[in-house]
Amino acid sequence: MVHSDPSSTGSTIIPCLRYRDARAAIDWLQRAFGFHAQAVYAEGGTVFHAQLVFGQGMIMLGSASNGGEWSKLAVMPDEVGGRQTQSACVIVADADAHYARAKAASARIVIDIADQDYGGRGYACADPEGYLWWFGSYDPWRADHGQ
Repeated sequence: MVHSDPSSTGSTIIPCLRYRDARAAIDWLQRAFGFHAQAVYAEGGTVFHAQLVFGQGMIMLGSASNGGEWSKLAVMPDEVGGRQTQSACVIVADADAHYARAKAASARIVIDIADQDYGGRGYACADPEGYLWWFGSYDPWRADHGQ
């Protein structure tokens, strides 16, 4: 029997997204949310794979039409009425400052910033292609839970 100890792999959970205009999405995610492009593998208008980092976190993304097997299994938010089965939650040090940055970049705010009953402060928004994001100061890894 093979035993796998996740704590020994050094890996983490990384959300993966597909965008119709992945190059524009990379630029917007950097400007609006503060991501930094760590790697972008592209040719012409097609992004085959990109890695964007935020603190110790990362997302990976690519063009929706890159022809890969993964892309055949996914749909875009606007193809399912804007609804989603998953979203990214990003811990930020200053939720109000991040909210202001996202609004300045024309992020569509879907849940206004507020103190949360479980601790911390946060808000939800949609990016230009309709993916939902939660940004907040609640940090479940901290002993005080980000309060």
